[in-house]
Amino acid sequence: MTEETPGFEEKPDVPSGATPEDAAPKAAEPDSAKESGPAGPPAGDVQQDATQTALIAQLDQVRTALGERTADLQRLQAEYQNYRRRVERDRVTVKEIAVASLLTELLPVLDDIGRAREHDELVGGFKSVAESLETVAAKMGLQQFGKEGEPFDPTIHEALMHSYAPDVTEDTCVAILQPGYRFGERTIRPARVAVAEPQPGVQPGEKASSADEPDTDEESGGPDEG
Repeated sequence: MTEETPGFEEKPDVPSGATPEDAAPKAAEPDSAKESGPAGPPAGDVQQDATQTALIAQLDQVRTALGERTADLQRLQAEYQNYRRRVERDRVTVKEIAVASLLTELLPVLDDIGRAREHDELVGGFKSVAESLETVAAKMGLQQFGKEGEPFDPTIHEALMHSYAPDVTEDTCVAILQPGYRFGERTIRPARVAVAEPQPGVQPGEKASSADEPDTDEESGGPDEG
């Protein structure tokens, strides 16, 4: 029978050259250490990123819709401004046409007043009425034109008579048979005039040729005596 020596405990066999730490039992490694690869982001971060992406997409949609509505509003505003200008232009045109039509109906009366003035028949109460009518017509924008000596312009003059004159260098109004009238830029009636053209073959200021003058020369010498 073998006797155990008190005070001594059995120790595991330690190979030669090993340190005491090698003989100590190693603690078990946790299971998480056995997993290979880096750890992924937490689930909360992934959900937050998805929410931010969705919000950014919605914000882009709202901005696009806002830009479209702003463009529509600007287009409607421009159309409204064009409509207002067109209505105002049409209103002014209609007014001008109405006033021009009224003044056209008054022209024969103004012609009668002018003839009466030329013959010194514009006297008394008739004179006051005539002058008042002319003043009202002028306030409405009626303008009289046509003067003797001005160049003939077919756009505002109507030639009723034609002649030649040696003292003119171009077609000239030598007589105003009926004055013309305009309303603004609109010619209501052209001035009716007598027109003189330069005489062919005669320069301004040059006397007519001797062939056109009557023969006033007397023959030399007197009657025969005998």
